[in-house]
Amino acid sequence: MAIEEVAPNSLQESWDNSGLIIGQPDTDIQSALITLDVTEAVIDEAIQHQNRLIIAHHPLIFGAIKKLNGKTDVERAILKAIKNDIAIYAAHTNIDLVKNGVSWMMARKLALQNIEILSPQKGLLKKLVTFVPQNEIELVRTAVYKAGAGHIGNYDSCGFNIEGTGSFRGNQSTNPFVGKKGEIHFENEIRFETVFPVFLQHKIISALLEAHPYEEVAYDIYPLDNHHPEIGIGIVGQLPEPCHPLKFLNRVKDQFRCKAIRYTNFHKEKISRIALVGGSGSSFLNDALAAKADIFITGDFKYHQFFDAENKIIIADIGHYESEQFTKELFYEIVTNKFSKFAIRLSEVKTNPINYLF
Repeated sequence: MAIEEVAPNSLQESWDNSGLIIGQPDTDIQSALITLDVTEAVIDEAIQHQNRLIIAHHPLIFGAIKKLNGKTDVERAILKAIKNDIAIYAAHTNIDLVKNGVSWMMARKLALQNIEILSPQKGLLKKLVTFVPQNEIELVRTAVYKAGAGHIGNYDSCGFNIEGTGSFRGNQSTNPFVGKKGEIHFENEIRFETVFPVFLQHKIISALLEAHPYEEVAYDIYPLDNHHPEIGIGIVGQLPEPCHPLKFLNRVKDQFRCKAIRYTNFHKEKISRIALVGGSGSSFLNDALAAKADIFITGDFKYHQFFDAENKIIIADIGHYESEQFTKELFYEIVTNKFSKFAIRLSEVKTNPINYLF
């Protein structure tokens, strides 16, 4: 699916349930409905417009479903989707983590500059080391890079090469690329190493094996503890010009169509460095402080957590739904960029369960 090319399911948190939740992957789909949440009303909307696929940010099913008798909204939605042959797909924490994901959409709406990941993730990079005859190294290198290896920040084709001598002896059942079977052979080789994201491992190793001339390809894969520069939670960036925090919050309120914003005391007259996390981001306050942000915008802060600002940063809780609402636009962009003639529409159903009394 186009969304998984941008946000692979392998990136989702262990507790998450992203991917195709209801339906079969080989079903022919002519149109789709995009929503933040899946409710009965959303499924009714899909039925009305003959959309056989619903693309959502929040998975319809999180925990175990032991019975399906329509006693809850989730159970009723599942039953209605199955009865009407409507597939449901969700991209949740995987689309939160990637570059140009949920928090990036927030940053776009606020026209932030010099954007960086607020909390980069570890354990998402590996190193490939392989050994290639000198005359074949360009072919192998190109294939591995084309498969997605060798990206470090804004640079691609990143690798390292060392000349050396490899040795091997094939038995009588081999057909060696160089040397003779049954005899030890020494070959001038290049030790080539490069980094790659873990979710591309199968693709990269397949490219290596296809391009490499040897019958038996020697390669090593090492896990790395580096932070991934383009995968992680949240965004930190700069305003085009510093401004008073109240003026900025009024802009946020208008841009995100907030009914209300809960915020802590202003600790400075002008702010310029902004941290953002879509959804429930209170656990990333320390990352915002470490990034020297002037204000941290997210949702779902609890009362006592607001004290943690300690006049070092402004906490602004704009609401869970409000911070993630533009994910629908993000899905629309991803799908239409891949399939320009595919019929797709944004849901008009209000799924925010929170109402405000003024």
